[in-house]
Amino acid sequence: MANPALTEDAVNTGAVAWVLTSAALVFLMTAGLGFFYGGLVRDTNVINTMMMSVASMAIVCLTWVVFGFSWAFGDNGSTGFGMFVGNFDYSLWTNLDMKMWGDSGLPGLCFAAFQMTFAIIASAIISGSLVERMRFSAYSIMLALWSLLIYAPLCHWVWGPGGWIAEFGALDFAGGTVVHISSGVSGLVAGAIVGPRRHVEKELGPANAPFVILGGSLLWFGWLGFNGGSALSVSDGVAARAVATTFVAAASSMLTWLMLERLLKGKSTSVGASVGAVAGLVCITPGAGFVTPGWSIAIGALGAVWCYASVEVVNKVNLVDDTLDAFGLHGMGGIGGAILTGIFALDGGLIYTGSFELLGKQIVGALAGVAFSAIGTAIIVVALRLVMKLRIPEEQEVEGVDQHTHGETYHSPVKKYPQMKESESTEASDTV
Repeated sequence: MANPALTEDAVNTGAVAWVLTSAALVFLMTAGLGFFYGGLVRDTNVINTMMMSVASMAIVCLTWVVFGFSWAFGDNGSTGFGMFVGNFDYSLWTNLDMKMWGDSGLPGLCFAAFQMTFAIIASAIISGSLVERMRFSAYSIMLALWSLLIYAPLCHWVWGPGGWIAEFGALDFAGGTVVHISSGVSGLVAGAIVGPRRHVEKELGPANAPFVILGGSLLWFGWLGFNGGSALSVSDGVAARAVATTFVAAASSMLTWLMLERLLKGKSTSVGASVGAVAGLVCITPGAGFVTPGWSIAIGALGAVWCYASVEVVNKVNLVDDTLDAFGLHGMGGIGGAILTGIFALDGGLIYTGSFELLGKQIVGALAGVAFSAIGTAIIVVALRLVMKLRIPEEQEVEGVDQHTHGETYHSPVKKYPQMKESESTEASDTV
């Protein structure tokens, strides 16, 4: 159905202001992710790691405009092919300019731009499983293909017209499955195919803990728009609820993570505080507008335990080099959040109804996201491996990626000053 023409009466000015502001907040999250990831790697790989996030801003912006948005939100009917992917009606963002997005009160371009920021950060999250060893060119191509062939169809399943997960009745308020399960699982699969790092110095710790704190804080700040903006309105109270639950779950998760570190490792770290907050933010995402602030305390605390255990298990088993724990935080956090939404959701949650119906639907939806993301990403990365090199040369990996790939370094080059002659040195000292 064609979108109606934009008129002054049709526009909900408050909703437009909030969603556009939220789009800016979510866009900032990708820069925050760059700092968050960049602070965790070796100091010879900081630039490359941050560039993997920055590049997604440009790459996915264009793929989303050309085909991505249309494949995600085009109306292809509610049966058959339309259950799985959209169409080409909005390619190059046609039929959106000076048009309303249905009866939402939002201009079509407002909605498309907001959704674009989700596609960007979802793509960037994948890099957390690939840094310090993957060629930047191969990563860029993979990102473009992934945003079109994995993210856009999965987005249609959950949020698009006629999408089968939405029709099935599973809930995903702001992207637990669409963003976090898809990126976390895809990163793990891609990391397994690319292979582990050859040069690991975990005992050295993060290169820059303040970067991690800055990145985590920017993520938390932007997440208020990520979850709050997903209400797409300001008049029904859902946006306010989503913002409130986002604050509370992140705080609860951070404190729980710090307590776990203190009990199990003897010290509570600044990096742990940032990682713990992100774990809570991931876990509250699918239920932010569906649960109460009180229950979001439990979601944050349980999510922290779940993600902490997931990260520890993945690193201890060590079958895949999940470099920056993208799977442990985002993949497992998204799964945990989906399950917790089925338990605590006001409408249909287990604690309110005593019924396992919604919980079962949440599990099915999450597992569908896992399966599609894993299989689809495996096909993309294996296909790329057949036609191009995925890894940087071993000597460059050992020496560091930044200088070889970007011609830049995190640390300024040591400046060489001309040496003073002995006579000049003597004269200078005599004048003091």
